[in-house]
Amino acid sequence: MKLSFKHVNKQFSGLPVIDDFSREIEEGELVALVGPSGCGKSTLLHLAAGLGVPSRGAVLADGKDIKGPHPERMLMFQENALYPWLTLEANVALALELQKVSKASARQQARDWLAKVSLQGFEAYYPHQVSGGMRQRAALARAFITKPKVLLLDEPFGALDALTRMTLQDSLRQLIREERPTVLLVTHDVDEALFLADRILVFSPRPAKVLREFQLNRHEKTHDLSEFSATRREILCLLGIHAEQDAFAKKLEDIAA
Repeated sequence: MKLSFKHVNKQFSGLPVIDDFSREIEEGELVALVGPSGCGKSTLLHLAAGLGVPSRGAVLADGKDIKGPHPERMLMFQENALYPWLTLEANVALALELQKVSKASARQQARDWLAKVSLQGFEAYYPHQVSGGMRQRAALARAFITKPKVLLLDEPFGALDALTRMTLQDSLRQLIREERPTVLLVTHDVDEALFLADRILVFSPRPAKVLREFQLNRHEKTHDLSEFSATRREILCLLGIHAEQDAFAKKLEDIAA
């Protein structure tokens, strides 16, 4: 499914958040949105999900105006949003049950998807009984089980430690490769964007404008991003992070590890 943003403007109580944003997100493409906090990235996701409407302009899915939420467009937040009173299996199955799939079929598909995200054996566990990374794996399974045509990811791994985040990035990339949805990813992690994306849009502070667009190829990439080091430096510079600051932060991370 193709997403189109046509001269999108968005204001909240007169406060401009997005200023004349136009882009096409092609079917099967993964586009990462990077920029300062509060610049309007998540607002763009919410508009694509149908959780709001532009103040001006239009957001379209396959050429049709988005007027509200639809199962074909799945939004996944940083918080896993699992129901604490349901098991992991029941949480994942619920996405299908809400679409009137029989409980027996939904539960079987949930078990299959939990196995795909390496949670076999944990189907009967409750969210409080497993780690944050495992909860986010369950949330991934729930996001993919309905086979959405568009996946909207809002900092899905932002609350996780670095090692767990990298492991889940690998899992996400494999699932995307198999299911081939169109993906719009909001992230503050430049390395995550470089690892996962076909394109990266770097935004200005609010109101959001695209400062620069970087064309990449996510296929065959590894977590060794040395070939993208120049691009990484450019993105960080656009975000106001100087190379010296970044090198110091990396050194601190190495010491902590």
